Amino acid sequence: MDAYLGERLVSKNLKDGLKVFVVPKMDYNKVFAMYSTHYGSVDNEFVVPDTGEQIKVPEGIAHFLEHKMFDMEYGNVFDKFSELGASTNAFTSYNYTTYLFSSTSKFEENLKLLLEFVETPYFTKESVEKERGIIAQELEMYEDEPDWQLLLNLLKCLYHKHPVRIDIGGTLESIQKIDVDTLYKCYNTFYHPSNMVLFVSGCIQPETVFEIVEKSRQAKASPLKAEIKRIYPDEPPTIYKPSHTTYLDTAEPLFLMGFKDIDVGYDGRPLLKKEIATDILLEILLGRSSKSYEKLYEEGLIDDRFSFNYEGQKDYGFCTIGGETPDPERLHKELEQIISDSLSKGISSDDFERVKKKHIGEFIQGFNSLEFISSAFVAYHHKNVNIFDYLNILEEISFEDVTKRLNTFFNLSRHAVSVVMLKESMK
Repeated sequence: MDAYLGERLVSKNLKDGLKVFVVPKMDYNKVFAMYSTHYGSVDNEFVVPDTGEQIKVPEGIAHFLEHKMFDMEYGNVFDKFSELGASTNAFTSYNYTTYLFSSTSKFEENLKLLLEFVETPYFTKESVEKERGIIAQELEMYEDEPDWQLLLNLLKCLYHKHPVRIDIGGTLESIQKIDVDTLYKCYNTFYHPSNMVLFVSGCIQPETVFEIVEKSRQAKASPLKAEIKRIYPDEPPTIYKPSHTTYLDTAEPLFLMGFKDIDVGYDGRPLLKKEIATDILLEILLGRSSKSYEKLYEEGLIDDRFSFNYEGQKDYGFCTIGGETPDPERLHKELEQIISDSLSKGISSDDFERVKKKHIGEFIQGFNSLEFISSAFVAYHHKNVNIFDYLNILEEISFEDVTKRLNTFFNLSRHAVSVVMLKESMK
């Protein structure tokens, strides 16, 4: 039982390496389950554990594989979940792929189905060709999506070589190279139980989950594999270029400023501590209760959709700051000035204490949501962190930690901006 949260986390490690976690919440009427593999869009080059072969696969293949997993020999799994009264979905991020369902009834049948389809790859030449056309349409749609292009172009400014600069779905050219053999090779490498996690929360007893999962493996032989060796290109500490502007149909110009983190190469508790310190710092500088936010808002440079975020992983990290603005150039200058002033004058210890308390409250409140518990647990598990350690690590963070982070992360020579302007402004 967690002393802060009053939640119980029960876990079991199976012989094939699969880790299963359950947070029972018996006063809820729903169950939420996530089955996730530590395999995302940046994992395009790796050593195959069985053969030692080093290969580079087409960009977007993790996302392509996610789509194809819903195909079974008998048809589409979505229909099966629907018949069982469950809602199902999946998503691919830069670092992991997750399959999920939520239901208020027939939990056992739904969990068995989740395990079955994720553990049963079924790819044919015909279905791969059909999927290629579907994903091509998806990519073409995103080419006209202002918010997605805003972020994608920012990452292309920040990074020279790291695959985080490539669209999660790949490119129209790269998906043409995806075939059945390569899909199976990626599946067999990254969808091994030892590279996966199952997390369940809601109105369910842990013993029920463990029994279903253990029965599902009785007829399968999945010996432990060697650790997967991922290969990433050497990424320079500098940014690739300072800015990018594109022209799309949008109601108002969009602006996104990003800083490249060069303090990378580790995961676990140190990564989480760095991430929390960065989140606190961004809130102090630009949160809604800050003087900077108030000034930018009153001057009409931002609206209530203005936001900021930090994405920290073992091999890369960056923050984003921005939103809609009538004057991207002026907003850029104002944000540069805010950061320069903070670097020269420092931050307030009172602001630090206030924001730290706010983070504690928001995290505890998040545990009222099964979706939050599940998503947060899985995301941090793939960073080698137990999310139940979050509050302990947050308590450890000092004013000095955040001040140090300010001085090391916000280097104006490592920032770039992405802007989406209205098409008519090209004339």
